[in-house]
Amino acid sequence: MITKVNIERGDDGTYGAYIENNSLPYGIIGEGNTSNEAIEDFKNSYIEMKQYYNKINKSFTESEFDFVYDLASFLSYYSKILSLSGLERITGVNQGQLSHYATGHRKPGKKTVEKIEKNLKEFADELKEVEFK
Repeated sequence: MITKVNIERGDDGTYGAYIENNSLPYGIIGEGNTSNEAIEDFKNSYIEMKQYYNKINKSFTESEFDFVYDLASFLSYYSKILSLSGLERITGVNQGQLSHYATGHRKPGKKTVEKIEKNLKEFADELKEVEFK
């Protein structure tokens, strides 16, 4: 079973990892100052839940997780790897706007999110076709 886990940046600047539509018989969350910390905390919560179920002799439902970023978390994380000017060229969205989205000062509309996602996926597809010699 693969379960979708949302990674979101909170208003206070910290990150949370949670299952939105939980089909598991237990709930787990993760929190941290970075998205990576939230993911690690989520994974630790999963391990602790599994240990608890074993301790009380209750059947545990195993799962793998697919971590999905909200736009603010994605931009905040990747703006440390790719410059905002580079992200602007890839997405077609002004780097000032991207900065506002990454810091949580503004929230993008649905069409903007779709545009960014589409252009990032196209860029990723282009990278898959590149060969280095």
